[in-house]
Amino acid sequence: MKALLLRDVRLAIRAGGGFGLGLAFFLLVAVLVPLGVGPEPATLAKIAPGILWVGALLACLLSLDRIFALDFEDGSLDLLATAPIPLEGVVAIKAFAHWLVTGLPLTLVAPVLAVLLNLPGPGYLWLVVSLLAGTPALSVIGAFGAALVVGVKRGGLLLSLLVLPLYVPTLIFGAEVVKRGASGTEVSVPLLLLAGITAGAVALLPFAAAAALRVNLR
Repeated sequence: MKALLLRDVRLAIRAGGGFGLGLAFFLLVAVLVPLGVGPEPATLAKIAPGILWVGALLACLLSLDRIFALDFEDGSLDLLATAPIPLEGVVAIKAFAHWLVTGLPLTLVAPVLAVLLNLPGPGYLWLVVSLLAGTPALSVIGAFGAALVVGVKRGGLLLSLLVLPLYVPTLIFGAEVVKRGASGTEVSVPLLLLAGITAGAVALLPFAAAAALRVNLR
């Protein structure tokens, strides 16, 4: 499993489909939004939590179709399905690798980009905390969606349509954590709900994704 994780991370970094593309997209969102809505600090501070979370969500979405597609094309996925490692474990490892090359870098760079959106000072810590708590759910949900469309030609659009509605609760509670943290109000309720979504996704969706892969590989 460790070898599979290292392999997926190396491939993602080498290909640039997750690491570089996601960061570049996140940067573009943070730069273009102030140009579009105007430079007023009060306006930017008000919309910063939502914009940062939408940017992170869409950046994660960009590389979801690569989770299983490359392995399906070269036949590696068939070998993984018959390997001693349970297919559920393969899904979990691939989702974790996706998070390492997308969710984690986005979390680390988010405070820097938050400066461009004039996020209030108290919100920086909660931005990092919310992304650490929520981006794993984005990767696991994305892996489930990628498993549903594996083998479908040009399935990127279909994958987006399937996954985006499932992302909505994570987006709502993640942005709410940052909004409340920036205003100095209590953040425990949305943070616990966000962590609960992530825990539920990590516990259940690898099994659903593995079942979808078995159906698509028949």
